[in-house]
Amino acid sequence: MTALKDFQRLECAGVWRATKDAQRRDVIVSLGDATLVISDQKGTALSHWSLPAIERLNPGIRPALFRPAPDAVETLELDDDEMIRGISRVHTAISRRRPHPGRLRRSLVGAAIVLVAALAVFWLPGAMINYTASVIPTVKRTAIGQSLLTNIRRVAGAQCGSAAGQAALERVRRRLLGDATGRLVVLSAGVTHSRHLPGGIILLNRALIEDYEDPEVVAGYILVESLRAKQADPIVKLLQETGLISAFRLLTTGNIPSETLDGYTEAFLIEPDRPVPQQDILSAFKAAAIRSSPYAYSLDISGETTIGLIEADPTPPDATKPVLSDGDWVALQGICAE
Repeated sequence: MTALKDFQRLECAGVWRATKDAQRRDVIVSLGDATLVISDQKGTALSHWSLPAIERLNPGIRPALFRPAPDAVETLELDDDEMIRGISRVHTAISRRRPHPGRLRRSLVGAAIVLVAALAVFWLPGAMINYTASVIPTVKRTAIGQSLLTNIRRVAGAQCGSAAGQAALERVRRRLLGDATGRLVVLSAGVTHSRHLPGGIILLNRALIEDYEDPEVVAGYILVESLRAKQADPIVKLLQETGLISAFRLLTTGNIPSETLDGYTEAFLIEPDRPVPQQDILSAFKAAAIRSSPYAYSLDISGETTIGLIEADPTPPDATKPVLSDGDWVALQGICAE
């Protein structure tokens, strides 16, 4: 909409009320080229208003009071000159195209159709989130993953890091994941088994190393977690949880506010693992030349719920390749000793 060419991406503070009886809330108001987005202080979108439909209730009085449509119950108070002028320009542009009532109705219907189409193509949250994730460089992904790891360590404590154990852990990573970007991190607490963060960071609970005699168990969790990271981009998952404003800020500034990451960390630690197709798991174990049975029995010691991974184990015992040497495995099992 050319009327807003000089006002795109405006942002200001406002006071929003969802209903007549609801409590007034301090919000952040963002002006796009088709919608007005109302968000809370954490960046979570609370409401989207179509700009052509917005109505001012108190012309000439401050703060300006708006509602999203003539029959709407929501209200928004604004005291920012630029934002108020931007909204006003929309109505000026519409009124200039009003030769008579019949044409006005047709024009508004056509404008509404165009706006809906524009929203579907350009402003649909999923589309924007996916686009944002697709253009984030590797270095920024790693930085976001490191910030989340710092938050997790505040909850779970310091990561395990004996020198010999870290060296062995890096050998495991190269053995299983090759030259892929990322690293493995062993934590004393905070994750039940394994989790992944942006930037190729895979988190492992120390029990996967200390409670089993066979390194194929922890190797299995690493392989499956890497598959889980490939099937669902962790940046997309982060932006889905933190909202469209986070995606917009990441796209335009390259950053996500620390308070937004703090809130996401809490949800991240308690969300359930996303299932990985069994055939993908078996293919990964076959490619790595390790058995799937040890991993399956670690999930269910009876084997009843993981029978497919046991019966279809793609790697015979005599065809396996060692995950680590005995000395490196001993060093890895002591990674949390210091």
